[in-house]
Amino acid sequence: MRLLVGSITALALATVASAQNTPAPADSVDPVKEMVARLDLEKYKATIKGLTQFGDRRQGTKRNRDAVDWIEAQLKSYGCTNTERIRYEYTQNPPRGGGPGRAGGAAGDTAAARGRGAAGDTAAAARGGGGGRAGGGRGVGPITGNVAGSGGSRLRGNRARTGVNNDSLLQPDARLRALNAEQTPIGTTPREEVFCTKVGTTRPDEMYIIGGHMDGHGWGEAANDDGSGTAIVMELARIFSMPDVQTERSIRFALWNNEESGLNGARAYIAQRQALQGKEDPLGSGKYPEPKWLGMIQHDMMMFDHGMPRADGTLSPEQRPEADVNIEFQINSKLADQSMKLAFLLHQANNKYATDYPATVGPHMTNTDSGPFQDIIPAISLRENERGAHIGAGWDPHWHQPTDVFATFSDKDFRLGLNAAQTTLGALGQLTGAKLKK
Repeated sequence: MRLLVGSITALALATVASAQNTPAPADSVDPVKEMVARLDLEKYKATIKGLTQFGDRRQGTKRNRDAVDWIEAQLKSYGCTNTERIRYEYTQNPPRGGGPGRAGGAAGDTAAARGRGAAGDTAAAARGGGGGRAGGGRGVGPITGNVAGSGGSRLRGNRARTGVNNDSLLQPDARLRALNAEQTPIGTTPREEVFCTKVGTTRPDEMYIIGGHMDGHGWGEAANDDGSGTAIVMELARIFSMPDVQTERSIRFALWNNEESGLNGARAYIAQRQALQGKEDPLGSGKYPEPKWLGMIQHDMMMFDHGMPRADGTLSPEQRPEADVNIEFQINSKLADQSMKLAFLLHQANNKYATDYPATVGPHMTNTDSGPFQDIIPAISLRENERGAHIGAGWDPHWHQPTDVFATFSDKDFRLGLNAAQTTLGALGQLTGAKLKK
């Protein structure tokens, strides 16, 4: 294993280890524990419900732009008033081959996100494409094999069909069909995404980036993919923006756009902001528009862990008792060791602060907005299941489907997402030196 160097400092690691391994005095209060207790299941659900009013929030549409405006207004209402936007251009080409379903869609498209000169991107091969009613994917049955782009994660056991639904008639709700009817325009058009920042008191020049993508598709409400992750980021912004919360280091709460088209919003952010890291502006002001990146934590599909598909392709209707929060890093990234250490810091925080579901760490992070960061800074993602071997094998039948609506999910499902929020908040509070003012 390589020596730990780079963004997660030895001091930060030692601080967290000390906090977790040294017994606290009987009369002491853990400020991070008190902050975690401020997370609330009903508030988390309400934030997801608020996002679903914009349907699937497909990038390039009015409903997507309205959702960006709503997210920004919510962040400001929490006290995270220093909101900013990343503006970039996205190119959608006409579909090639195969053809989408009745209502048209993204099958076969390529995407280019240009953030002031950034190179164009193409959607990740592992998504599996496929238009039509239920999308592509192989049929049910025991299989093994590598998932493209997953760094070696293997599919085992039964597999159900996966893909992106592009058939509007599979959505039985006429209101939702009408809301989702506008499709992404062909050609190059502008896009926007919003973020806000908790400024550190003693190290404002260093920060962690906390992300979730707010766009979706499939003719549903994108409640889980990725309303569940977006709501986590917003709930963390709400807690950290409370007037009695202080952090030594800064935290950025980013709600990416264009994830479904190829991680374009995250790539545009990197293209525009990476070179600005740690530069004081204006000089002598103590202000850092882009603090140095210490790590990136992404949240993407957080609620559905009902186990492997049965032999007939169906799944249990109930969240399984052994459901867990999957924390992933990418084993073949340049900063795999640092990312692994960050992942296990969150695993330890889950042990200490999560109320219901445990966490597991895996080495196959893929197909989410932490990917573009993985060779730059320590980067991890939190999910309901491993992206390659589980979600890619059909463990979530609502993925990119009309059934990804708020009403599909139970409190047990929502609580898994809440436990992911507890996990990240616990680790982030320790990494940034969070305190509560008396």
